Amino acid sequence: MKLTGAQALIRSLEMEGVEVIFGLPGGAILPVYDPIVESPIRHVLVRHEQGAGHAAEGYAHVTGRPGVAMVTSGPGVTNIVTALADAYMDSIPIVVISGQVATPSIGTDAFQEADTTGITMGVTKHNWLVTDAGEIPRAVAAAFHVATTGRPGPVLVDIPKDVSNASMEWYWPTSEADLDLPGYHPAIEGDPEAVEAAAALIEQAQRPVLYVGGGVLKARGMEELRRLVDLTGIPVTTTLMARSAFPSSHPLNMGMPGMHGTYTAVTAMQKSDLLIALGTRFDDRVTGKVPAFAPDALVIHIDIDPAELGKIRRPDIAIRGDCRVVTMEVREALERRNGGAGDAGGERAHRAGRGDGAAKSRNGGGGSGLPDLSPWIRTIETWRQEHPLHYEPQAPGERLKPQMVIETLAALTPDDTILVTGVGQHQMWASQFWQFEEPHTFVTSGGLGTMGFAVPAAIGAKVGKPGSMVWAVDGDGCFQMTAQELVTANAEGIPVKIAIINNSYLGMVRQWQELFYEERYSEVYLSPDLPDYVKWAEAMGCVGIRVTEPEEVAPAIEKANAIDDRAVVIDFRTDSFEKVYPMVPAGASNDDIMEMPTTSTRDAGRSSERKAS
Repeated sequence: MKLTGAQALIRSLEMEGVEVIFGLPGGAILPVYDPIVESPIRHVLVRHEQGAGHAAEGYAHVTGRPGVAMVTSGPGVTNIVTALADAYMDSIPIVVISGQVATPSIGTDAFQEADTTGITMGVTKHNWLVTDAGEIPRAVAAAFHVATTGRPGPVLVDIPKDVSNASMEWYWPTSEADLDLPGYHPAIEGDPEAVEAAAALIEQAQRPVLYVGGGVLKARGMEELRRLVDLTGIPVTTTLMARSAFPSSHPLNMGMPGMHGTYTAVTAMQKSDLLIALGTRFDDRVTGKVPAFAPDALVIHIDIDPAELGKIRRPDIAIRGDCRVVTMEVREALERRNGGAGDAGGERAHRAGRGDGAAKSRNGGGGSGLPDLSPWIRTIETWRQEHPLHYEPQAPGERLKPQMVIETLAALTPDDTILVTGVGQHQMWASQFWQFEEPHTFVTSGGLGTMGFAVPAAIGAKVGKPGSMVWAVDGDGCFQMTAQELVTANAEGIPVKIAIINNSYLGMVRQWQELFYEERYSEVYLSPDLPDYVKWAEAMGCVGIRVTEPEEVAPAIEKANAIDDRAVVIDFRTDSFEKVYPMVPAGASNDDIMEMPTTSTRDAGRSSERKAS
């Protein structure tokens, strides 16, 4: 069957099971947009190519399937580079199809030409420049395979306009051998000797911690993680990218580690004698000063990407493999070594998690190789009780407490609500004060820290999970970067809900200037009223609501929850003096964690700041 390259491309996407494309047409990609008219694939027309990329990320986050974006050459490609870099840092599988100038024009500085493969080489797992229409099916199949296997990530297929217009004989690759990917063989199973060695270390540990990263979610390893915890009773800390991998309500969940993590999680890692790192990369926001990070801990590092093993912290045992599979293998090794003792582990872990000392050992004793963790759990419970997350109540005349807004929002939404955030203070408060009970319900930008991520990613998440409620918690600075995508949401019938934590500042930058630059606030003030967010929301077809008083918070959220025919934006006017605590200063040891100052110290700071302004 003869097809044009453009028809072959759309047919290839259909063969991969693609249901939706986020895109924006232009000259070089125009031939591909014609066969979309007859395709069952839904196309969501974004208002900026960066929005297409972040929407594809949001879709991939919540579905586990690769998100697809399509853009034209030149500025279309350069506009989506930020999303590619974001997906690359956070291991999000997205496939970007880009148009390119005709092959005879490549290298001539033709209109809207850019070196797409060169520009995106450093922010994709792989990219392809297709110069023969007959290669399109193979390139698309290879792109999806690379994006979704091994460590997931973004890929790009660049197709010149003349290739899209050329004819080819349709076929579809039927095996991995047809994809022409020499040397690409991701490991799945762990090395058996390393697995046994890991089990032996776990048996010896007195103060172990499970350090869980986003790789557990990518591998769909949540149930295996839970079973390992039930067997061993080891406490868990989940990074920002893993916040929904383990239920927040579980008694052994210590919360998030790192720069703005809980005191309990940060301190437990520092005092541990064994870190079991699952699908995590020892990010600088978690480790702080690397030589001072968990100085007495042995390290078991499990990751599918061999480049991460030993990159930051040299592990005592490194296991390359799929997080779900290797976690299962380690658990099975422990059960073999200890008489298949996992059946009652859940109850034991529950008792140990309460810190009541009820569990005499992690597998019931009787010659067990698993030591009693009750003293360690009691110590952790003491830290949890003495150093809880908290904030000062709102005083008369002050604006809303952002933490209260987020807590109220969490309390008034279902457990399976998908929370999407931008980047900054509101992101950290959301991670701290939202309770995540269901997996894949937290969507955020971690490694790249991309302001403007939330609105388009929320749109993509809602497209991927149309039956779920999707809330985006955004900052006023972040919102202004990509708010135009709410036009997309309403034009396409995608009813997302946006909570703007409007503190009139680039809040996290302001926090650093206050703490480390002697309150010299340089270029961080945004104004509470410019723009008028309610009018802006209404101009984009949304319901716009402004909230200034505590008693208005819950009714506004409930009103937004009841609206399901268009997007809703709530402008919460929040206290600009609030800072995110705990905090580990950049480059410092995690032992130097800063907690919220006393009320008197905070009031003195407010007074001096008002005088300075």
